[in-house]
Parts: sequence; C-alpha cells; structure tokens
Amino acid sequence: MMMKLAVIAGRGDLPKHVVAAARENSQLKSIIALEGFANLSDYPNAKSYRVGEFGRIVKYLKKEEVTHVCFCGNVDRPDFSKIKPDLKAMFYLPGTIKAASKGDDALLRHLLGLFEKEGFQYVSPQDVCAPLLMPEGTLGDISLNDIHRADALSACHIAQSIGALDIGQGAVVARGVTLAVEAQEGTDAMLLRVATLPQALRGSAANRVGVLAKMVKPTQDTRIDLPVIGLKTLQHAANAGLAGVVAEAGGAFFLDKAATIDFANANGLFILGLPAKLES
Repeated sequence: MMMKLAVIAGRGDLPKHVVAAARENSQLKSIIALEGFANLSDYPNAKSYRVGEFGRIVKYLKKEEVTHVCFCGNVDRPDFSKIKPDLKAMFYLPGTIKAASKGDDALLRHLLGLFEKEGFQYVSPQDVCAPLLMPEGTLGDISLNDIHRADALSACHIAQSIGALDIGQGAVVARGVTLAVEAQEGTDAMLLRVATLPQALRGSAANRVGVLAKMVKPTQDTRIDLPVIGLKTLQHAANAGLAGVVAEAGGAFFLDKAATIDFANANGLFILGLPAKLES
C-alpha cells in the first residue's frame, strides 16, 4: 500500500524540511499546522487545528485517506484547563492528563498511541528525511582542544542524566562547571539564560569556553522528539560565549547545514557529531 502521509507541524524549521522531503518523495497527502505553533503561511494548502481538536483532526485525516502521520516541530506542554477539547479529545483527556503527569516522553507516547488507535501508522521525521541527521565527526573548520573535549564529555553525561529523569535533552558545561541544564524552557531559552551569566563563567567572543551538548534521552521513543541543532542554536551559543556544540551522530537533526557551518566558522565555534557510544 502506498503511503499517504500527513505531517502534523509544530514550531520551528524541522517541519518545513520534513514537508519538503515528503513532497519530493511523493508521500505527502496533507499538512496540519497546529494553531499557535506553526505558521499557516509557511504551508500552502495546510489545515490549521488547535491542540484540543483531536476529533476534527482525525476526521479530516480519514477524509483525506491518510495512512501515516508524522509529528515534528516544537509544541509547548498544554495547559489542560484551557485547551477547549472537542468531543473525542474530551473522551481521551483523563488518560492524556495522566500520561502528562509522568513526563514529556509518556505524554508523547500516549498521543502517538491515540493516532495508532484511530488506524494511522506512525512515521518518524528521520524516516522521511534521513539526510538531515547529524553525521559523525567535526563539521566545519574549528576543532576541539583538550579543555573543550573534557567539557563536551561532561555536558553529554549531564544531558544523559537529566534525560534519564525525563527533564530535558541539553546541558552546558564550561571549564568543568555546569552552567545550565535544559528543562521545559527549551534550548534557545536556556542559552539566553547562559548569556546573562558573568563572562568569567561562560566566556566571550574573544575567549570562547563552554560546550552545549544535546543528547537523546536514554529512555525516550526515538521516533519522536529527537534533538535539533541549526543556525539559531549556533547563534545563541555564540551569543553566550560558548566554544561549541556537540550532539550524537544519528541522534539529532542538523538543519541548514551550509549556513550553520559557515556561521560557526566565522565565529570560531566547533560543531561535533559524537559516536553513538561515548567513552569517558
């Protein structure tokens, strides 16, 4: 059976890449731009629904004879007291709230399961556009020194530790000191917070120190919510005085590759795709 794919798009650039790849592969059937997160103007012919309109979304997808769905892009954790669920969403709401109380991973697995229960198969973003995954090795002209390497390893281990607790996917370490761990605010907001710290801690454009690590949570369903690194990530890292960014090869998306590497080279930052199994 030929795949008829619907992309359910949240905030950010990843959904645009997934839509483009699915269209090129002749797999794209429909696009749903989630209201408040995705700009409808970015997706011609897309439909816009609120997070709480699960019934209307399912009805539309079935009308379009969609066979597979793909979630991509950032969507903030909903305030369940304000989402105005339709009838079908109301039916599933108690289970959804219970799943949300167990963490982001549990909530995402629950939502994925609801679509599967309605007869849709799930396709991960990386299944649609695998070339966007982070490759292994140094990307760009800047390499790590020994201090950067130690900070990178420490940041990776901290990111994995908070990931095991379903807190977040990112951490920043500079000269062995943990400057930030990512929680609900997300990576960009975390880096903005790092940029407010004294330069003696975080470094500067003239003396870059510190590393951002983005890692897959050890227990997460890797079909959804892989880390994403792109031009904005490097811009925020540069503004925070950091020396570079690392992520697991094959375990993160690396968007706008040429522009991101050019920016990193011009501003003296390294980008490194780590092997899947880190050595301490």
